[in-house]
Amino acid sequence: MTSQPTPANWLSIAALGLIWGATFMVVAIALEGYGPLTVACARTTLGAIALLILMRVLNRPLPVFTPLMARYLIAIGLLNTAVPFALLSWGQQYVPSAFAGISMAALPLFVLPLAHLFTDEKMSLRNTLGVMMGFVGATVLIGPGVLRIGTGWEPLGQIACVAASVSYAVSSIMTRRCPPIDPLTMAALLLTVGSVALIPAMLIVEGVPAIGDARPTVAIIFLGFIPTALAALIRVATIRSAGAIFMTLVNYQVPLWSMIFGALVLSEVLPLRFFIALGMILFGLAISQWSNLKKLLLR
Repeated sequence: MTSQPTPANWLSIAALGLIWGATFMVVAIALEGYGPLTVACARTTLGAIALLILMRVLNRPLPVFTPLMARYLIAIGLLNTAVPFALLSWGQQYVPSAFAGISMAALPLFVLPLAHLFTDEKMSLRNTLGVMMGFVGATVLIGPGVLRIGTGWEPLGQIACVAASVSYAVSSIMTRRCPPIDPLTMAALLLTVGSVALIPAMLIVEGVPAIGDARPTVAIIFLGFIPTALAALIRVATIRSAGAIFMTLVNYQVPLWSMIFGALVLSEVLPLRFFIALGMILFGLAISQWSNLKKLLLR
């Protein structure tokens, strides 16, 4: 049973928003010296190694690998790590890091209709209105890009980032239906599945990576250990202490930080539609999650 959020919980939420918001900027830096599959593979593999070691240190149990459990872990591992990491890395070659961050804000809005169809969590009128507002915001975010498919890589990069958000959403629904498993163990095993899938893909498409300049190399190491491994540990600890509803507050921070880091560190020029889209997506998110937000405010 969760309790009133403590100051440490609020600091954890702030830290996760900052870490995950900076991830898109760090991916952009890593892409300066490495291919997109190499970036995705290195991030996944380093994160898997770190969490497997942490599992061992904390003596976390392995699950019973029934055929059902194995199918869930493989499917979720691909949809939660390999596919979205590869899509985001590839897409960020052609779009600003802020675009990728804002597209992730729509993730909960994709989860709601999927949960309505495939779980017993049915959407209310408020949820529906929030999702519709968020989808309009996502349309504004992409802007005229869809109409320019075939004229360059940018429209496909935009679609890749949004597709990564959809992949995360599908994996979220599958995670809810997955048989019981220790959260830290699950995170480690999912990254392991992603690593096993991405290593051969990287070797076939991009070959054995050579060590590049210090800046992108440090960025790759950061991606593996901070937003992947450390953030997973903070997330588990926060959910256990303050609850999953409290964790939803991260969704409101990540796109804001991605825009700040993109503009200040990478000198990205952010068009007006980015700000309009972010406002619409966050407003839709607030409408759809109003009951959860009210619970937090009344604690």
